[in-house]
Amino acid sequence: MTAKEIFKKDLHRWYEDRGETLWQRINRPVEIKYLYWIRKDSFATNKLAKLYYRFRIKCIANKTQMLIHPASKIGEGFYIGHPGDIHIRATIGKNCNVSAGCTIGPTARGKKKGSPTLGDCVWVGLNAIVVGKINIGDDVMIGPNSFVNFDVPPHSIVIGNPGKIIPRENATDGYINKKV
Repeated sequence: MTAKEIFKKDLHRWYEDRGETLWQRINRPVEIKYLYWIRKDSFATNKLAKLYYRFRIKCIANKTQMLIHPASKIGEGFYIGHPGDIHIRATIGKNCNVSAGCTIGPTARGKKKGSPTLGDCVWVGLNAIVVGKINIGDDVMIGPNSFVNFDVPPHSIVIGNPGKIIPRENATDGYINKKV
């Protein structure tokens, strides 16, 4: 799959099924512009092109405080709810949502040294923190202000600090729309 095809699936989560109009292309939200350059960078093989893409990413990151590390692997249909203070260094599945203020990243020491892996259809709430070499299953909702440094089974809701797991079928229904 190419960067363009994956980016089209990302856009599907934002816009109506009739496709992206010229007006929408001109007035893309900053989150979409950032994601566009992230996708271009992840597929670039030319060093000069990569340098240009990283420059564009850095310009947007400086304005919005969004940082998605180049080592991150992000599945199609990724949705950034609001720009601002987002830090990601992880492997993320399809149809995932992240909100402002969330941190999804590695720890540098201890038993869980490494980066998290999020499954498909994961919703990460405002100011949530997901750290360490952990696995978050498919269809998981991580509530606002939650701290997660443990494995979470599929079809669950995690709330609080420390996080508490609540099993729930279709945990993200109504939160993750327009799946690809």
